[in-house]
Amino acid sequence: MKTGELIIATPGRGFVDLTQRLNDWVRASGIQQGLCNVFLPHTSASLVFGENADPGVRRDLERFMQRIAPDGDPAYEHDTEGPDDMPAHIRTVLTQNSVVIPVAGARCALGTWQALYLWEHRRTPHERCVRVSLW
Repeated sequence: MKTGELIIATPGRGFVDLTQRLNDWVRASGIQQGLCNVFLPHTSASLVFGENADPGVRRDLERFMQRIAPDGDPAYEHDTEGPDDMPAHIRTVLTQNSVVIPVAGARCALGTWQALYLWEHRRTPHERCVRVSLW
């Protein structure tokens, strides 16, 4: 088993493709096959698998989330860190913070058009820690 962390700087709300960094980490581990758990210990960002060829998919996902968890909704009680605070928590609850990916040939065995993204739900840039366990 091998464990480690990837530190990811996000530009603010949007998607950061983790696929290559994760594959580099897996390759460096020396493990050829197994399972890779990726965990994001944050309450205002998430992990999602998504289409990697057409960026319109990510734009559509963002627009969808803006409709169901809009910034600054007066119905929100929690706004400690601003109008995007509670929507970020809602978005995280609706998505996921942990995924398990098969490893084959010293790389993550994702589909042809599939990538793993860190989805930052806050408007401002953040530094996010991604914990990885490979066995």
